[in-house]
Amino acid sequence: MAARSAPSPDAERSAGARRRLGVGAVIVLVLGAFALTILIGMFRGATGVETVATEASPSASASPGAAMPAATGVYVHVAGAVRHAGLYRLEVGGRVADALALAGGFADDADRDAVNLARPVADGEQIVVPVVGAAADASAAAAGGAGGAGASGFTGGLIDLNTATKEQLDTLPRVGPAMADRIIAWRTENGRFTSVDDLLSVPGIGDKMLAALRDLVRV
Repeated sequence: MAARSAPSPDAERSAGARRRLGVGAVIVLVLGAFALTILIGMFRGATGVETVATEASPSASASPGAAMPAATGVYVHVAGAVRHAGLYRLEVGGRVADALALAGGFADDADRDAVNLARPVADGEQIVVPVVGAAADASAAAAGGAGGAGASGFTGGLIDLNTATKEQLDTLPRVGPAMADRIIAWRTENGRFTSVDDLLSVPGIGDKMLAALRDLVRV
């Protein structure tokens, strides 16, 4: 068997150069892949920050009052001859029938004909359901008070908004003949007052006037 000749020095230098070139190429590829991964991460991070800024910009530019929608609904106090008297929340535009439904409906002794179920309710009002016979008792009391009042028509007792005459209403503080006419006109057009708070529906009567009359009138 012939002996293998030893490689020449030039061949060894050439093989070494090729090995170094291969290792260098692998290192370059690894570094390139690592750099690409970093660039992708930076791009994603930049994109995420950009999205958050876009979503947050409307609220940042909006006024503080527009940041949260205003609460809707009205609150009414249901009392008298109902199953469960208390404070209830209704949607805007709710009616007396809706409030009574939340209160469990009429009690057994309720005077159902004395309540206008179709009337829209106002925020903060009190709905009082009378018992049977209460309206007649109130009318008799008002008539008795009017009989002993002399020329003034007012003795310090409560005036019934549903039976009072123009002269009796005129004796109330801050109520003149014109306002008395408006109260009677509202009663004629809308039916009985079911709550003292119904006075707010009469043109010209506001919260301050209602507060002055609340302890002097009844329904």
